[in-house]
Amino acid sequence: MKKFVILIMLMVVPMWVMAQTAGGQVRRSNKQVVKPTPKPTQKTKPKQNTPIRQTPNRDLVLQNLINNMIYVDGGTFTMGATPEQGSNAYDEKPAHQVTLSSFSIGRYEVSQEEWEAVMGSNPSKFKGSKLPVEQVTWNDCQTFIHKLNQLTGKQFRLPTEAEWEYAARGGNKSRGYKYAGGNDLGSVAWYNGNSGGKTHDGGQKQPNELGLYDMVGNVWEWCQDWYGKYSSSSQTNPNGSSSGSFRVTRGGGWGDDAGYCRVSFRGGDTPGNRYYYLGLRLAQ
Repeated sequence: MKKFVILIMLMVVPMWVMAQTAGGQVRRSNKQVVKPTPKPTQKTKPKQNTPIRQTPNRDLVLQNLINNMIYVDGGTFTMGATPEQGSNAYDEKPAHQVTLSSFSIGRYEVSQEEWEAVMGSNPSKFKGSKLPVEQVTWNDCQTFIHKLNQLTGKQFRLPTEAEWEYAARGGNKSRGYKYAGGNDLGSVAWYNGNSGGKTHDGGQKQPNELGLYDMVGNVWEWCQDWYGKYSSSSQTNPNGSSSGSFRVTRGGGWGDDAGYCRVSFRGGDTPGNRYYYLGLRLAQ
């Protein structure tokens, strides 16, 4: 009996294996057990309403900003396409006489650490505390100035176009240069011939006659005025056009040819636009 059972098993088992085999391949279930991918452990940070940059040194940053305002004696100058500006003057005609009262203007373009100290954020493409802030609209600048005035009790503002050009030319100390500080652009400005495609810390090039740095090159600078055509008549403390679509920008930037960096060259943009070559300088 025992031998009979063993014989039956020897016959049945091979037949069962053959039934499970097709074409010489053992069938396997298509169902696969997939283990979930382990997720890294993440600690949830509480939402903070504090500024991006904590500024225990904010008072120092703002005091340095105040100390770096340069007093400019008022005077009369010829604004626009004066002879040293060359024959390629674009919208800088007619040249005309302008008389300005005394004012102050920033020794440097507004830096990123100054913007952060006031606004709590940094919109710039090229990051660095001493780099000029950029990617700020004209409207952003007005908000910045309003908050800055609240913090300092001062009366900062954007320069008028006439103030900007007078200061870039060296005020009543002007030596009649084509660019702000000299006729050799590479010694006074970061432009497309030497910038390496980026902004640079303020104050690395030679200053102009008033001790102002980067009045041309590095970043374009917003002015207060609406962009408008020049008049040939003499003017006193002009504020530009009474209305318009574009706000004046001045100075050229790190990506521009030399012609755009002349002290009389005029640019303009809509007040809501922001670019990584456009910043500001303060007046007071």
